[in-house]
Amino acid sequence: MRKSLQLQAEMAQEFGTCVFDVTLDCEDGAPVGGEVEHAALVTELALTTTAARPDARVAVRVHPVDHPSFEADMALIAGQAGSCLSHIMVPKVETVADVERAQAALLQAGASDLPLHVLIESPGAVHRAFDIAAHPRVQSISFGLMDFVSAHGGAIPADGMGIEGQFTHPLVLRAKMDIASACHAYGKVPSHCVVTEFKNTDAIRMAAHKAARELGYTRMWSIHPDQIRPILEAMAPSEAQIDQASAIILAAHAAQWAPISHAGQLHDRASYRFFWQLLERAHQTGRRLPPEVQLFFVGSGASARNLA
Repeated sequence: MRKSLQLQAEMAQEFGTCVFDVTLDCEDGAPVGGEVEHAALVTELALTTTAARPDARVAVRVHPVDHPSFEADMALIAGQAGSCLSHIMVPKVETVADVERAQAALLQAGASDLPLHVLIESPGAVHRAFDIAAHPRVQSISFGLMDFVSAHGGAIPADGMGIEGQFTHPLVLRAKMDIASACHAYGKVPSHCVVTEFKNTDAIRMAAHKAARELGYTRMWSIHPDQIRPILEAMAPSEAQIDQASAIILAAHAAQWAPISHAGQLHDRASYRFFWQLLERAHQTGRRLPPEVQLFFVGSGASARNLA
């Protein structure tokens, strides 16, 4: 956990912004019988990290809502560090009732504004993805590949968890698409699952590219530091896309958001939103922006952010 937080600080200095979250894990990271001590450890790490780096993005994955340690996790972590966390991740969410229980725990802990990220890991949860995404407390939905495949009792072969099978097996592919669609329907962030082949940078680059370009995912989990840069590169807009978006947004801004002609094409507010969102993704992933566009992200671009 400390190494991940240090890498986040180094890359934030390199890119000029915090380009990835660090999620401190209580679900699989806590030893059996040591759940309370581990929750105290992640709380201390979150507090000390954000005190030293206010721009740090630190989250915590707690135990599932039906685990005996869930309530204690939420009371301690959200109660003491809720104001400095970017979100709480709740695994194995099955229904909206699970989200409601997590929200109640946040309110009880005094963390009324802390967002929830939820992890969907079963066929039933995928079936209810739209209902879960509709909940106002949910900010993002992640797909739990390994548990999803295991939940099928051998009906999906083991290679459905691999780098090829997770993008070709119909049941896995449908689950990914349903989650992404549910998130976009309600303005939430779809977060793609891990790739376990962490030594193969070509594999992670291919997976991140497919997740972003073909399935509509805008975030992706990493399980090893070597995966972070390939994911950022795949999720970020290309230099050519940034140049096109910059030219269109600057021309639109100069025209007070009236329709414009650019490279022989008509653009108006509908396409302006697309290109503005592309520039936001570029900024969030640490891509270099033209100085005139960078000004939009330091307080002078409110009109662009508020496109109707």
